[in-house]
Amino acid sequence: MARLNVNPTRMVLTSLKKRLKVAVKGHKMLKDKRDELMKQFLELARENKSLREQVESYLNNVYSNFVIASAVMSTEVLEEALMYPKQGVAIDVKNKNVMSVDVPVFDFKTTTDDASNIYPYGFANTSAELDNAIENQFKIFPELLKLAAVEKEVQLLAAEIEKTRRRVNALEYVMIPQFQETIKYIQMKLDENERGNQTRLMKVKDMMLKEIIEEKQANTNAALDEYSQNH
Repeated sequence: MARLNVNPTRMVLTSLKKRLKVAVKGHKMLKDKRDELMKQFLELARENKSLREQVESYLNNVYSNFVIASAVMSTEVLEEALMYPKQGVAIDVKNKNVMSVDVPVFDFKTTTDDASNIYPYGFANTSAELDNAIENQFKIFPELLKLAAVEKEVQLLAAEIEKTRRRVNALEYVMIPQFQETIKYIQMKLDENERGNQTRLMKVKDMMLKEIIEEKQANTNAALDEYSQNH
C-alpha cells in the first residue's frame, strides 16, 4: 500500500493519528449502517415478492373478466359503459426517512365521498364479469400503490447499500492502510532522526571530554615544567 506524501514531522504524525482514529470510527459506523440496510433490504425484497404475486393474481382476474365481458358484450356497449368514469383518485406523495434515505409513501383519496361508488354505468346492459373486473380494479388499487412504494424503496436502499459498500471498502482497503503505513514511516523516520541526534550528541560529548582532558593534561604538564625550572 502506497503511503501518503507528507513531511515526517511530529505535527504531521499527530494529525495522521487523529485522522486514523476518525477513519476507524467512521468505518465501524458505515459497516453497521450497511448491515442494517441489508437487513431492511432483504425484508423489503420478501415483502415486494409477496405483494407482486398478490397484485399479479388480482390483475389476471381483472384481465380474465374483461376478456369475458368483451366476449359477451358488444364493443359499442362496453366502450359506452366505460366512457365516463364515476370515481377518481388524488395521489398524495410523502417521504419517510430510512437510514438517511428518503423513500416515498403513497396515499390516495377518492374524488367522491362514497369510495364504493365505482360503477360508471347501469347494470341492465352490462355483464357480471365487467362488474367483477371493475370491483377487482378498485380493490387492487391500494395494493398497486403499496407495491410501487415498496419497489421504489427497494431500489433506493439498493443504491444506498452500494454507495455505503464503496465507502466501507475505500476506508478499509485504501485510507486506513495508507494512514497506518504513513504513520509507521514517520515514526521510523523520527526514531532514526532521534538515534542520529543521540549519536551526534555522544560524539560532541566525547569531543568535549577529550578537549577537557587535553586541557587538563596541558595544564598539568605546564605546572610540572614550571616546577622543574624553579627547582
